[in-house]
Amino acid sequence: MLLQLSAAFDLHRDVVPWLKERLSAEAAAPAAGPRARLDPIENNYETLHVVNVERNGKVIYSCKDSKRNVFFGLYDLQTKKNEHLYTFEKDLQVVSCSVNREKTLLAVSFIQSAKERRNELQPASKCLTLLVEIHPVNNVKVLKAVDSCIWVQFLYPIDERNPFPESHLLLISEEKYIEQFHIQVFREDENRVVIRNSGPLPRDRIVEDFVWAQWDMSEQRLYYFVLKKSESILKCIQFYADENFNLIFEVPLDISFGDTRLTLVNFGYEDSQNQKVLSKDLNLRVFTSHTGSLCVCYNKKSDVQEQVTYLVFYLHKGYSKTFTVDLGTLEYQSIKDITFLNLGKNEKMNLLPDGPLQSLSGALAWDWCSGKLFKVSFNQSSLLHFLWSSPLDYERLAVLNCLLAQSRNPRVLEVQIIQWIFENMKTCYAFDPIQEFLIASLYWKFCLDINNMDKLLPYSSLHSWNKEIPGITLVTEEILLPRMKVQSFKGYWEKLNSNLEYVKCTKPHLQYSNNVVRREWRNLISEEKRGKRRSTVYFRNILENAVKVISNLEAWTVESRLAPLLQEEDNQQRLLIGLMVSELKEHLLRNLPVQLIGKKKIEQLVLDYVSKMLDLLCQMLETSWRKHRLGSWVFHFDGRGSAGEFAVFHTMTQILDSVNRMCLPLPPGFHTVYLVLGVRCLPLHCLLHYIDDGVILLTETGVMKLLKDLDNTEKNEKLKFSIVERLPLFILQKASQFWDHPVNSHIISRNYVKRLLPKHKRLLRKSTIDKSSFHTEFLPLSYLIKVLTEMETTHQALNPFEGCDSVDTKFVAETALKQTTILLNL
Repeated sequence: MLLQLSAAFDLHRDVVPWLKERLSAEAAAPAAGPRARLDPIENNYETLHVVNVERNGKVIYSCKDSKRNVFFGLYDLQTKKNEHLYTFEKDLQVVSCSVNREKTLLAVSFIQSAKERRNELQPASKCLTLLVEIHPVNNVKVLKAVDSCIWVQFLYPIDERNPFPESHLLLISEEKYIEQFHIQVFREDENRVVIRNSGPLPRDRIVEDFVWAQWDMSEQRLYYFVLKKSESILKCIQFYADENFNLIFEVPLDISFGDTRLTLVNFGYEDSQNQKVLSKDLNLRVFTSHTGSLCVCYNKKSDVQEQVTYLVFYLHKGYSKTFTVDLGTLEYQSIKDITFLNLGKNEKMNLLPDGPLQSLSGALAWDWCSGKLFKVSFNQSSLLHFLWSSPLDYERLAVLNCLLAQSRNPRVLEVQIIQWIFENMKTCYAFDPIQEFLIASLYWKFCLDINNMDKLLPYSSLHSWNKEIPGITLVTEEILLPRMKVQSFKGYWEKLNSNLEYVKCTKPHLQYSNNVVRREWRNLISEEKRGKRRSTVYFRNILENAVKVISNLEAWTVESRLAPLLQEEDNQQRLLIGLMVSELKEHLLRNLPVQLIGKKKIEQLVLDYVSKMLDLLCQMLETSWRKHRLGSWVFHFDGRGSAGEFAVFHTMTQILDSVNRMCLPLPPGFHTVYLVLGVRCLPLHCLLHYIDDGVILLTETGVMKLLKDLDNTEKNEKLKFSIVERLPLFILQKASQFWDHPVNSHIISRNYVKRLLPKHKRLLRKSTIDKSSFHTEFLPLSYLIKVLTEMETTHQALNPFEGCDSVDTKFVAETALKQTTILLNL
């Protein structure tokens, strides 16, 4: 099972033992009063069921004793304790029940039998709605006595600073209206709490002519549909700590309400009798999240058994998606019901119940049949198993993102995913798992840190999914955005309104892309090849960014790493790191409200983002390093590479390819380790092919070590010569000091002449060379030395080997003569 359910509440586990203990205690003690006494409950406990779940995590349940008296109890999910609320000494069919936050008032609606209707309260009424004082048990007030069903729900203010003196109660009628009752109470005789008004309670008619309603107990919101002409309009009311409430938004949706009966969601126990009153043909749920998302999930029951169609309206994005699933293609025989669940980050339990589940707020699901209240989450171990076992790219992509979004132990999960990546790189065709892992991990770690960050950071390495998924068809359509009905917003509504404004604005796509870094990086390389260089201030700022990232990363690192990374300057990677920091920071500062968030917070988030990316890359190499048991490896160029080293080299090639295609930086030292492994693992012709194609980079640290470590055997000389002649000038200048060999002198002299001679053409236009002063021993060499001497005199500031005093015209002449002597075997 990919979902797991943790039983936060179980009637038989959490209530039945308490009831048995209460029965035993009451049997041994005198009766405490007519309404407190509980006669023996029927042995099978069939009448015991959950009636409602309140916002503060308290579960109301009821049962009947042997005399058919109805007992109401309360279980607190936080304290794990039960308490008795009230007992009706008559046989009732409970429709709905709710208790106020202070547990001083109990509202109950029930249907009476024909016999019970002939009582003193209301002989002709079918459904009674009562308000009972229960602190202590005292007066009973009739709120409604009608022939239609009534559901009750106390409001629980999110701001709990003022518990008294008023409670507010919603009454939802089968006749399609909703009223709010205002109940003032006061303390009498210190502990007794009673209703202040003995007459009719003040009330407001807040909704009329609705066909569907859903209660959000966590956020105290009422969603409901009304029909106007041919439109189905979704509206939402937000209730506040005081008695005020606001109609927040309304939006028309393409949903058909063919059944004229009422549909209620999350208003308590749905027994068989209520199902006759309420419509069950419409499966419709509203879901929200603290990021400001607002979705409506809709499934209309169909007679076609082989196909299921459901819609998701992304109201915060302005579009809907219609999914049609061919059950035969997906090897499902049939599906009775689709359950839309709100997922959280809790754990345990891996078997879904047989009965229908009702989704509640806060990642809770209610199984009416068993009387259990579950916390719902993805089963991480099952998701990992699915990731390893599925051969389909679309399933792998979905599961990978689910794992990263729902991670409870990120460090352990990252290692497990990295292991899967290395084993399955060759079998992923529709996406690059290394790229997806990096981008999705960073998104889910940082997207919620600052408001609207989820719109500015990339969430996937893929821009879109254009490939077909067998058995599933998808249609995307634009829909109208919700029309907000209030002027000022706070909390969730502020975030939703921000999402809506983002959709309305005509700005270009705001997700960060590393293409800007790629363009700037190419410009820098091109300028370097042309001999141009930007200001010192520019490079200093860029490299300072890199220093901050490396310091940040080292501060995070708790365990020691075996892979020798972050042990050298590696200016090229530091430059790329600094560029990414600079461009990402500029992107966020341009698109976020800096005055509200603060520049320092944004800058720190950027440092954390780039640091985490490098940390993930370090983890990837570290995981491969440990898998192949390279241990505390001291890199050297002597000898052939082991099988483990070759495997790590192959892994680094995969990482390098994925990262280069996105122009992402690598941890400093990566290219040096890669060069060392390349020299040890590849034949020379293959190694040079990697270097010429720009796959293996010749780093200063790696080249200097190679020239110092390897002796001048014929094989090593060939390797050194091949490396040195491919060195960029800035490394070649330093390399001349580490390899005292005629070949090295020849390469240095050739590069020296190559750098000076282009300026000779300009010099010829301005002056004439005196040929009478040439030496006659060897005219070509004498002429070359003459030219170089004049070039040295004229262009001393442009000496390409400045800082190397031994490299000059005399050095070139001596090298040329030595080389000639060698070639002539003299």
